[in-house]
Amino acid sequence: MSDATRFSPFPRRFTETPFKVKESQSLQERYALNSTCWGCGPANPDGLHIRSFPKDGEVEVVAEWKPQKKHEAYSGALNGGVIGTLFDCHCNWTAAYHLMRRAKANRPPCTVTAEYAVKFLRPAPTNGSVFLSAKVVDLKEDRATIEGTLSAGGKVCATCRGVFVAVKEGHPAYHRW
Repeated sequence: MSDATRFSPFPRRFTETPFKVKESQSLQERYALNSTCWGCGPANPDGLHIRSFPKDGEVEVVAEWKPQKKHEAYSGALNGGVIGTLFDCHCNWTAAYHLMRRAKANRPPCTVTAEYAVKFLRPAPTNGSVFLSAKVVDLKEDRATIEGTLSAGGKVCATCRGVFVAVKEGHPAYHRW
């Protein structure tokens, strides 16, 4: 497989989980167990509970998430705001993980979303899991540019590109997760 195919943000067609991970704890469970973030906080009883995993041996971070009826924009289609939240949290954790690795730290820095844009390609069906994939396209000392995809039913439904920045003590979001 060529590097262009291997690291493409657009997953190949699949019929089951398109990735394998070694870890049983997600990044959120390992580093932010008490987080109440609506998208990814393990401690939020009403949240989406996104679970992001570094893909074994890859630069990619992946997640599988199962929508419920309450997440629909209309019957059978995932709400765009929910898709935005999935991207925001998953890509943010991708940035935090890679900034941590770059710094050779044992904990990720506190990162926040500076900007992100979502491109909707087709409705994301809600009759099965959606799959998130994100990778770093630019990494600096305190920020990462991330590209991500959301796939369902074997097709890419949406893409995202965002910039996520590590913040320091004194910032309102500093270690809020």
